[in-house]
Amino acid sequence: MINRGRFALFAEEGPEYSIRAVDLVRRSTVIDMLGLLTLDYRKMSAWQTQPQRFLETDFQRLKDSGITVFHPAVGYLAGDIHAESLRDITGWNAFIAAHPQEFLRIDAVADFERTKTRGKLGILIGQQNSEHFRNTDDVNRFYDLGQRVSQLTYTGNRIGGGSSDAHDGGLTRYGGEIVERMNQVGMAIDVSHCGDRTTLEAIEASRKPVLVTHSNCRALVAAARCKTDEAIRWMAAKGGVMGITMVRGFVRAGGPATIEDVLDHIDRVAMLAGVEHVGLGSDVDLDGRDVHPARKYDLDGINYAKKIFDLTEGLVRRKYSSADIELILGGNFRRALAETWAPMPA
Repeated sequence: MINRGRFALFAEEGPEYSIRAVDLVRRSTVIDMLGLLTLDYRKMSAWQTQPQRFLETDFQRLKDSGITVFHPAVGYLAGDIHAESLRDITGWNAFIAAHPQEFLRIDAVADFERTKTRGKLGILIGQQNSEHFRNTDDVNRFYDLGQRVSQLTYTGNRIGGGSSDAHDGGLTRYGGEIVERMNQVGMAIDVSHCGDRTTLEAIEASRKPVLVTHSNCRALVAAARCKTDEAIRWMAAKGGVMGITMVRGFVRAGGPATIEDVLDHIDRVAMLAGVEHVGLGSDVDLDGRDVHPARKYDLDGINYAKKIFDLTEGLVRRKYSSADIELILGGNFRRALAETWAPMPA
């Protein structure tokens, strides 16, 4: 309903949003560079193996979120990581093939516009651990299966160090070969979980923009998973984009954590690197992570099904221009991915 220039979305109780914020979400190609259809992995597995269990109501709820493109990457850390990653990507391909009227796999930059204009949702296939690359030729093999983004490390592996490691030895020689092959085939490099040294060395080694799909600013939250000002500046200098996460522990160190704290991280990246280098990588689904009452992961005062509208309303409140808000909601990642996916000169 409209009330003095504001909307209550979907005729639900809750916050109202300005006409400007709602219009910005609806006309933007919103890219969540760590956006999950669901954190209920049993449900997701059932959707992939029994596609008929994904209902029209499930699609409409995702559509109503305002997100156009989801990057639902996970990280396999144990067992046969190559086989698990292969199963995951095969599952996504089967899911998309079973729902051609609802979903489109994002293979190239033109698919962003196709997704938006056709009223579909985009799935950008990625992985949060590149240990499934047993050799450089595997980069080509997984690219051919549809993978377009790969986080180099989750914890330490053959490629480099992870942010949770006691020691980060940096990008290995093999890691440099993987970076070079990813540049060649046009697969985007993600350093969200990489250790500090590996992050900087991967950015330096790459001839294309390097992404931080989901992380926040260590100057605001002293967590190893958050990125230093130095890393943010290096990322931006190479043309990369950093997606801000909405997971509570990376948004604020203690006390109440709200959308205002998320906006503080966006402000800081914009101040350090320019508004052209910040985006969204929420690392949540439409329900949030608070399934165990003993530990709180979610922000206060937010309905995760409407988080894009809350974020956009906050950006309006902080006086970002409409053009800059469209960049933050997806334009920046679209530009960086276009540069990353472009063929290398012979």
